[in-house]
Amino acid sequence: MNELNDSIQEFIIIGFPGYQDRNSRFIIFGVLLTVYAILLLGNLFIIVIVLIDRDLHTPMYILMSNLALVDVVITTTTIPKLLAVLGTGASGISIAGCFIQTLFCGSVTAVESFLLAIMAYDRYLAICKPLHYYTITNNSVVFKQVVCCWVGGFIALTIPLSLTFRLQFCGSNKLLHFFCDHSALLKLACTDTTINSYLSLSIGMCVLLGSMLYILFSYAKIIMSVLKVTGNEGGLKAFSTCGTHLLVISVFFLVAAGVYTAGRVPGSSLDIRVIAALIQNVTPPLMNPVIYCLRTKEIKVSFVRLLKRIDILPNGN
Repeated sequence: MNELNDSIQEFIIIGFPGYQDRNSRFIIFGVLLTVYAILLLGNLFIIVIVLIDRDLHTPMYILMSNLALVDVVITTTTIPKLLAVLGTGASGISIAGCFIQTLFCGSVTAVESFLLAIMAYDRYLAICKPLHYYTITNNSVVFKQVVCCWVGGFIALTIPLSLTFRLQFCGSNKLLHFFCDHSALLKLACTDTTINSYLSLSIGMCVLLGSMLYILFSYAKIIMSVLKVTGNEGGLKAFSTCGTHLLVISVFFLVAAGVYTAGRVPGSSLDIRVIAALIQNVTPPLMNPVIYCLRTKEIKVSFVRLLKRIDILPNGN
């Protein structure tokens, strides 16, 4: 860090600039703590269920559990520090800690985009090539795909972040955000950040648009295949297996699009942008376990089986 200005030893996370009074901070802290606890329990539940139930050791559920792990990592990277800022006023974060938070939050968001694309491909194989499904994919293949998603996500963020790391920070150290967001960091730099901005925007658009286009292509093939199925009932039954994944995709991309739009509405306050970013951070991790648990029969059956195993439910029919 020899290129960082010695006058800045840490960054200060402001959180919500317009809600600095004690009552507002207390309310936000209580709501956020509750939401974080619920989403943490929900995603850990998915992970544990898939790990302990051998019937769920299939490509689809391996991908589902990794998506739950991504949601845990994203929120745990940002929310605990924000709770500390709101609850105790511990708003300082070291320069190294700030860059690590930026790296993990951005990288794991990219990983989630890649995983959603792989899940769309899995549904394509299951519906369009059902007889060849287990010859094309299996747990070993999916494990390799998941590793590539994680490695690719971190590589995607390492490139622009390494350039940001070389910038000089010699002015204000106050981050007007609820975490060390990459764009918020660039605003504090003393040197020109044009290359950094264009590079991070280009990589971000490639990751999100690339994943979304691949998902759309997969589902276009699925829809064409379903339309060829003899009888509407058979087609609808085949396509219904994609409902859960489509809901998860919709939550992820629609929330991201809403946040992007909210941040560019003329006259929108800084607090609106920060709150919108927070919503993007917690909504998919909060909704995904609910969607999976309500719409996936195997998850519900596995949960009941687990309760019977630990004698919480009777073992009778």
